[in-house]
Amino acid sequence: MTVRTPERLNPVPHVSHQPAHQPAHQPAHRRPSRGRPGVVLAVILVAQLMVMLDMSIVNVALPQMRGALGFSTSGLSWVLNAYSLAFGGLLLLGARAGDLLGRRRSFLVGVAVFSLASLAGGLATSSGVLLAARAVQGAGGALIAPATLALLSSMFPEGRERTRSLGLYTAVSVGGASVGLVAGGILTEWASWRWVMFVNVPIGLALVLAAAIFLDETPRQRGRFDLAGAASSTIGMTALVYGFVTAAAHGWEAPETLAAFVVGVLLMALFVTVEAFAEAPITPLVLFADPRRSGAYVARMLLVAAMTGMFFFLTQFMQGVLGYSPLATGFGFLPITLSLFLSSQASARVLVERYGDRLVMAAGITTSLLGMLWLSRLAQDSGYLAVLGPLVLVGLGNGSAMVPLTGSALQGVEPRHAGAGSGLVNVMQQVGASLGLAVLVTVFGSASRGARSDVPVGTGAHDAARQVFVAGAETTFLVAAGLLALTLAVVLALVRTRLRVAGSSVAAVTE
Repeated sequence: MTVRTPERLNPVPHVSHQPAHQPAHQPAHRRPSRGRPGVVLAVILVAQLMVMLDMSIVNVALPQMRGALGFSTSGLSWVLNAYSLAFGGLLLLGARAGDLLGRRRSFLVGVAVFSLASLAGGLATSSGVLLAARAVQGAGGALIAPATLALLSSMFPEGRERTRSLGLYTAVSVGGASVGLVAGGILTEWASWRWVMFVNVPIGLALVLAAAIFLDETPRQRGRFDLAGAASSTIGMTALVYGFVTAAAHGWEAPETLAAFVVGVLLMALFVTVEAFAEAPITPLVLFADPRRSGAYVARMLLVAAMTGMFFFLTQFMQGVLGYSPLATGFGFLPITLSLFLSSQASARVLVERYGDRLVMAAGITTSLLGMLWLSRLAQDSGYLAVLGPLVLVGLGNGSAMVPLTGSALQGVEPRHAGAGSGLVNVMQQVGASLGLAVLVTVFGSASRGARSDVPVGTGAHDAARQVFVAGAETTFLVAAGLLALTLAVVLALVRTRLRVAGSSVAAVTE
């Protein structure tokens, strides 16, 4: 009797993607009837790029924003946090809105809200208005992102076609941050900081017109909005991030730091309880039943956490230590943009099919880990070549790993949970960005305070500041490498889980 090898077994049971109300003779994966798949895919990718690009496009414009609107140093950090927290906190509710209201309708509303908030932010005359606009942008993105991934997964069946479309989606998702740095540098230096907000308006208008013409509406499900789950998760995550940011400024024992962490932990525990008993939870806990899928969520969160910290501190290194302008800094990140795109396409078209998703994930994360360790060796006299090598390695590693990570997170999700499953992929990305940046800012603050005592007496203020920053950045990049090592450990645990299931199946066949 021939026994199949573990490599050929698929331990995840096949789940039909045909809705229960769909007649049996209709195909399970119906393509949109009003537009070609290529056009619809282009709409999805442009929308995802717009949402992801706004995570980083404001980075190089922050000094100009501070001067124009009178931000304090701590207040300026919330230009980033207001967007990522609203985005990540409301993503699950946005995914549920797509299920209940239809994903085309949810997509259109999200793009319209995002575009109007961008216009308001560009016209802002005070820091409060800009922060409010950034939060509303995040809310619009929370409607757009899960709709795009759900539309993509329903448009392309599992297999080679979906893997290749996921390769493009991953390239846009992962590369959007680095593209945002380049675009932000160009717009800030050639026009004004306001154009990092205004640029979304014409793009959003084009997306609304294209979606209205080419996208079909998806069936609407019956159910309710889980407002208690959305509120507890959003406020709880905001409290945790606030706790880390406060710890960096006032220390871990400060009353506001401890209070923020207590509130955050209690609210996240309440969120899990609400989801366990809710009639229509925004996060069905069954999505975490598959260890492979749960591991993909955690690995994505850790990977993005390290990536966000790298962009934040490497941007400051280029401007503060290398003396680059915003435009030069933006172009300095082009190597990671190119390597991300090339490796994600190679992963989707060749590597995953030839070597399997598990090996590609492990190899990609290892490559990123080596690049981050290289960055931890930066010094005051380092030139751009010391940055170029790590950027290429991190780009190649992240681009190749994100394709199978995304596929693993979507594998085996039932159609009725497609919106929540897609939303969780983006939630983990935003949670990773927010928490990762908060943790690494805290690490940088502690390392910098320790480095100040090592500055020789008589050192000029500028040189002393550079020395302190480099010392703090070295430690921060080392901790980011630790996050990548933890990511690799999670992926290796997934490999063992997969093999154990497969081995059990072989045993069963043998008997």
